[in-house]
Amino acid sequence: MIHGTNVKLDPSRTQATRVESFANGVCFSKDPLSPGEIFLVEIEEKELGWCGHLRIGLTAHDPRTLDSVPEYSLPDLVDMGDSWVFAITRNHNKVIEDEGGEAEGGEQPNVGDEAENKPKTFFTDTHLYIENMSIPRDKLVGRSRPGRYSHILDDLYKTNTLPPTARRSRIGVVYAPKGQGYADMHIIINGEDMGASAKRIPTNKPLYAVVDVFAATKCVRIVQVEYGFSSLQTLCRKTIQKHIIHRMALDWLELPELLKFYCKYE
Repeated sequence: MIHGTNVKLDPSRTQATRVESFANGVCFSKDPLSPGEIFLVEIEEKELGWCGHLRIGLTAHDPRTLDSVPEYSLPDLVDMGDSWVFAITRNHNKVIEDEGGEAEGGEQPNVGDEAENKPKTFFTDTHLYIENMSIPRDKLVGRSRPGRYSHILDDLYKTNTLPPTARRSRIGVVYAPKGQGYADMHIIINGEDMGASAKRIPTNKPLYAVVDVFAATKCVRIVQVEYGFSSLQTLCRKTIQKHIIHRMALDWLELPELLKFYCKYE
């Protein structure tokens, strides 16, 4: 993974931590994304005292060919052209389209009221559908770390009640082909599609994911999303979770500790 000078990767190279300052935290996906393939990260750690949060998007620049990684994704990388980056905020992330179906306001899309950013009911579909694509919803929603109030927090994540910038929130970017060599970029926050934040992105070049570990966002972790058939591990976890009230009830089951840990944290 190509990244900025202030980023340190863990041994698995799936977790990126900004070790100092608030800038030079830009990271790129190792490989270009396929149409409908989501690049999903979870916010692992926050840092108080900074203004601004995670930024995420796409670029047609091959990170390996850059002379140096830009200090910021906005505006530095975007000013290089062929890059589309969205700044995540605490409350307003959903794109509102005008009557003609285009996002208003030029390059920066307008956003809706906080109340409209949240679904009114819990998610029940197994997949998130965007255009003619489907993404398994199982890994898209953030989950709290096990604790006394984790069952309450989990419901808040599911309904997108907590700020998208909160720890354990999961944020992803995906592009949906629109024909004639163009695509729309969608930002996904805890399983909810925020709409097309960038339109008519040329697809004649490979598109790489961009994640800027910026300001108050200090550490993110890549979350692998399974397409097609689920792994045996995932099927076991789903079967167990289907028969318990909440993850914390796993403590009373006679299961191997490693399996309990996986069911609690994934």
